[in-house]
Amino acid sequence: MEELVGLREGSSGNPVTLRELFSPCPRIRRGIRDGLEWLKQKLFHVSEDWHLLMTLGVLMALISYAMDFAIGRVVRAHQWLYREIGDSHLLRYLSWTMYPVALTSFSSGFSQSITPFSGGSGIPELKTILTGVVLEDYLDIKNFGAKVVGLTCTLASGSTVFLGKVGPFVHLSVMMAAYLSRVRNKAIRESENDSKQKEMLVAAAAVGVATVFAAPFSGVLFSIEVLSSHYSVWDYWRCFFAATCGALMFRLLPVFNSEQETITTLFKTSFRVDVPFDLPEIFFFVVLGAICGIVSCAYLFCQRTFLGFIRTNWFLSKLLATSKPMYSTLATLILASITYPPGVGRFLASRLSMKEHLDSLFDNNSWALITRNSSPPWPPEPDSQNLWFEWYHPRFTIFGTLAFFLVMKFWMLILATTIPMPAGYFMPVFVFGAAAFSGAVTHTISTAILAFELTGQILHALPVLMAVLAANAIAQSCQASFYDGTIIVKKLPYLPWIRGRGISSHGVIVEHFMNCTITTLAKDMPLEEVVKVVTSTDVAEYPLVESTESQILVGVVRRAQLMQALQTESPSWAPGHQQCLQDVLAGGCPMEPITLQLSPETSLHQAHKFFELMNLQSLFVTSRGRAVGFVSWVELKKAISNLTNPPAPK
Repeated sequence: MEELVGLREGSSGNPVTLRELFSPCPRIRRGIRDGLEWLKQKLFHVSEDWHLLMTLGVLMALISYAMDFAIGRVVRAHQWLYREIGDSHLLRYLSWTMYPVALTSFSSGFSQSITPFSGGSGIPELKTILTGVVLEDYLDIKNFGAKVVGLTCTLASGSTVFLGKVGPFVHLSVMMAAYLSRVRNKAIRESENDSKQKEMLVAAAAVGVATVFAAPFSGVLFSIEVLSSHYSVWDYWRCFFAATCGALMFRLLPVFNSEQETITTLFKTSFRVDVPFDLPEIFFFVVLGAICGIVSCAYLFCQRTFLGFIRTNWFLSKLLATSKPMYSTLATLILASITYPPGVGRFLASRLSMKEHLDSLFDNNSWALITRNSSPPWPPEPDSQNLWFEWYHPRFTIFGTLAFFLVMKFWMLILATTIPMPAGYFMPVFVFGAAAFSGAVTHTISTAILAFELTGQILHALPVLMAVLAANAIAQSCQASFYDGTIIVKKLPYLPWIRGRGISSHGVIVEHFMNCTITTLAKDMPLEEVVKVVTSTDVAEYPLVESTESQILVGVVRRAQLMQALQTESPSWAPGHQQCLQDVLAGGCPMEPITLQLSPETSLHQAHKFFELMNLQSLFVTSRGRAVGFVSWVELKKAISNLTNPPAPK
């Protein structure tokens, strides 16, 4: 029974229900309801999503700070246990090694038990997703909790494993952005929009970096350099807005928690301001950058080779397939045993956290001159005012300790990157070689900007940028980046770049490498032949041509929709009446028009740009309108491979 409606006395407005007439304060209630509806329309306006960007930045800053707080408590508990357990070397060794072993094995086992997509950095998979490839469940919200818990345990293991936070946190930020996009779509009852989702994911990548380092500029440049082959100017302000909100909240939280008096840089330095560097020092900066570039090539080659060896070795591959926590336990035990402070760890400053490593290395004091005039004793625990004591040993010089640290960390980082748990790999290489080395490993220039934002020192911008450019020039000409190398080893679907001006990609045309084996459906094709084609092939879509004779391409028919239409039409087939595909199309089977196609004369360079810019998986090739073939990632990859590594002549 419908409710009766009426009008208030003396009013000429819309009718109201009897409940509204007799409820208290009807005008106020209606005004509040209209105001909430107006607010909903404004907040979830299709073209304006600043509120989602701000929410994303604030949420990720809160999560980042909460993780750092929890990690600090767990690390201090480990330090207390190691300090209070007594003088027995056996007990101290067990407390030093078993603590991180338990954390990393739990991190690996817990994250893998929830979802297999939570291990590793996550950036290689994000690069694949942003090229248009669909990786099922990779951005699911249940992956978020598994990665948060696993990453917290990984970072709480301290300097024994020596892994970072950046990559997984970028993945976490992207997952949160995907979830917020789904919430918005449900609120406004809108279907998913791939282009808008990509805009949110690119902004989320910037937020992930900004809420780890409080560095919005580096976050935006990182999302451009690492995750985007082509960058839309429309995304620029969105990335900066979201990254700034996240960085601001991340730096305000320590002030609110009375940890700091005001917003400051993460790493304080005391370099000279009047004359920051002498002119001849620029040459040595460039030389240092070249050395970092050469070392990065060796690191990338060894890391990719070792990762491939683990995947092909029958014992290690079986161990990783059946018992990932066991592999994590063995690898962590090796690393923790080496970093045991009374042993080899004395020469690796292993009692310092990653932040304390950077604090000590950013120190402006000359360690060589200090140790020449004094021999400080090794303190029972690190001195926050004199962290350089951890690098000093009476039998070695400071330079010897630093050289030993570089040699050992080179292969220890490679081993740590194979542990199947949520972990970041950027911060360790940044500690290893600062902006130049980390920029060469990741093929980015934003590491220089990151160094400036972390330290607040912009006076060394010119020499640092020259060093980073020199390192990148060497690394990019010799090796794929760390993330691209991981994509290659994991065999993820990814379209390679066409690098180098010496590669004549403009001279290779589509006709040379297109796939001419194409199955077309004509409008005048009998239904019996259509059924034979559909049942004998398993392609996702068929090119539709005007007629069997003309072969003029007019659109695309999806296999699933065509099969459903054929099953609907089959009972109505009249004997003696020749039905064709045109009857099925007229009966409601949808046909999608083709808005983009290639010509046989299109160059490889142009085809590659189309695929990158439009995030395409395949394109049909037409000659004067006739369908003559198609090009997919398979053909493009093979053409690029033949161009960069020509096959030997027969």
